[in-house]
Amino acid sequence: MSGNDVILALVVVTALGFDFTNGFHDTGNAMATSIVTGALPPRIAVGVSAVLNLVGAFLSTAVAATIAGGLVHSQEVTLTVVVAGLTGGILWNLTTWYVGIPSSSSHALIGGVVGATMAAAGASAVKWQGLVAKVIVPAALSPLIAGVVAALGTRLVYHLTRDVTENARTRGFRGGQVGSACMVSLAHGTNDAQKTMGVITLALIADGALSSGAKAPTWVIASCAAAIALGTYIGGWRVIRALGKGLVEIEPPQGMAAESASAAVILSSADFGYSLSTTHVATGSILGSGVGKKGATVRWNLARRMVAAWLLTLPAAALVGALAYWAAHGIGGTGGVAAVVAVLVLASVAFFAASRHPAVTPENVNAAWTGTVVPETVPDEVIR
Repeated sequence: MSGNDVILALVVVTALGFDFTNGFHDTGNAMATSIVTGALPPRIAVGVSAVLNLVGAFLSTAVAATIAGGLVHSQEVTLTVVVAGLTGGILWNLTTWYVGIPSSSSHALIGGVVGATMAAAGASAVKWQGLVAKVIVPAALSPLIAGVVAALGTRLVYHLTRDVTENARTRGFRGGQVGSACMVSLAHGTNDAQKTMGVITLALIADGALSSGAKAPTWVIASCAAAIALGTYIGGWRVIRALGKGLVEIEPPQGMAAESASAAVILSSADFGYSLSTTHVATGSILGSGVGKKGATVRWNLARRMVAAWLLTLPAAALVGALAYWAAHGIGGTGGVAAVVAVLVLASVAFFAASRHPAVTPENVNAAWTGTVVPETVPDEVIR
């Protein structure tokens, strides 16, 4: 096996590692509201979400095409650039997951790849028009659109059920939430799994294994679908807790309205090939469900922290991607790429170890919100 083959193998492994972190980082986008309202038990919720992420990944490849050819000039991309870009995306994902801030895995990946590409070939290697049109504009508009739709939907369902008893309304909308949460999981698979498909395809093009403009091979689609599904099943409980308990005290009608709004926006964007952040959409929908219910409490301080993380995602991941490229390029060859991957593995292990002391688990994810991601106590009545 040549040195180039080793680097390509490291690219694929690192890309699948990113898809895994994407899965557990973004599980809350689909299932946080269903878990917090009791529509689905936590472990069943992440299992259902994992299966539907797997299915959704096979439904469309429009977003993969955007990542592979719409953001950077593929002739300027090397395998070292791809590994460095993935490193930036993974480290930002792990950082925000650890602190319990739901940020965009999509933008972390894009930022990492763009930063590494600029470090290697300069700003001219980036397709700025595509970046603005396909990433930045949707990032700004999607949470607003999802929030408005969710607010109107929440107001409507409470108006239509104003004469229904609270118990009957809760039971009915819990059932409806199962369907709407499943649609978000399916939509997540059609959008987020494809981003890593696009990166691996970009690497194959850079290696000469595929021609410029080629579509993702079947083995790439299948492996990325499996990786994101496995990550989803692991469950990113820290982010699930922040989305489900931290922003709004959610009731089943709000949960169904938020999930339905998220699914509609994400599926629409996947059809157009927009590399949308499902995190932005889900967060906007949850906030909208709080605005749409009279008397609901919305924790705007936490919302502002999330928005700050969103603004930092692209530049922070780009900086890490650039630093990773310079490090790998400075060492040179297969050894440079292997060194970057080794540091990434060590950092991932450190994040995981730190997250276990104390841990957010299926047993305490629904504990009363006290202002921190990790609950101080776990009252018996909140364990579902």
